[in-house]
Amino acid sequence: MTETVALIGAGAMGGAIGARLVQTGTPLVVFDLDAEKVAALVALGATAAPSAAAAAQAAKAVILSLNAPRIVRAAVFGAAGVAEGAKPGTLLIDMSSIDPETTKALAAEAAAQGLRWVDSPLSGGIPKAALGELTLMQGGTADDVAEAQAILAQVASNQTRMGGPGAGQTTKLINQVLCGLGFLAVAEATALAEAAGVDATMIPKALKGGRADSALLQEYMPRFAARDYRRTGRIDNMVKDLNGAADLARLTHTPMPLTALCAEVHRMLTAAGLGGEDQAALMEFFKGPRKELFE
Repeated sequence: MTETVALIGAGAMGGAIGARLVQTGTPLVVFDLDAEKVAALVALGATAAPSAAAAAQAAKAVILSLNAPRIVRAAVFGAAGVAEGAKPGTLLIDMSSIDPETTKALAAEAAAQGLRWVDSPLSGGIPKAALGELTLMQGGTADDVAEAQAILAQVASNQTRMGGPGAGQTTKLINQVLCGLGFLAVAEATALAEAAGVDATMIPKALKGGRADSALLQEYMPRFAARDYRRTGRIDNMVKDLNGAADLARLTHTPMPLTALCAEVHRMLTAAGLGGEDQAALMEFFKGPRKELFE
């Protein structure tokens, strides 16, 4: 990919995506309200833009990596936003995790202004972005998604078009249901192993290849056991995504009792001030005296 790409949002995830694009040869122009985040990418070879509009004006495609629907809307359609500077036909690739209904509305609004929209939320987090191994689930027209996939080929090893606008975001919510429940299950199993006197760090090896094995088990049980809270994601972001899944469940009349419980645990940790911590901090939910139960 040699065409210039704009990146709006250089936070933890956007920064990782931007770094990978620059390092693999994509000309990148970046805008973020946080000058330090922009500077980190400029140091790698990106170009800073004074506004989202200016970034879009300089690029063939615009990647959005933002935290909430209102921020995405403001960045695109607000003052000095992407729509103000983008040329007709510019492809907007939203890698944020927002709700499907808002995505459909944003895509329609973009189309009314002569712009194209692909929702392309991700799974894999910062570590996979650095390796170019993100999993992307995408919504949009077949041609637009194909173009987005070519642009994102350096950051992703698995890209799948799921349907029209919003289909990518719907798939991301399903991904987050599975991840949220998986994180909680692994944390709970770790707590039980420790309470019963089994070395939790040995469990991934013992279960490797069995039905309970998973990438999440292999990566996270050792981290849970070590109380390794280095951040690769945030508990409060999981709350946002599980809330989105709950909204979709209400809209589709789908019962989701396990997801509701999982969301409540994440909300409790957020209320306790741990919202900004990694999923590994789920172990804090299982704190308490356990050794005396076996003495």
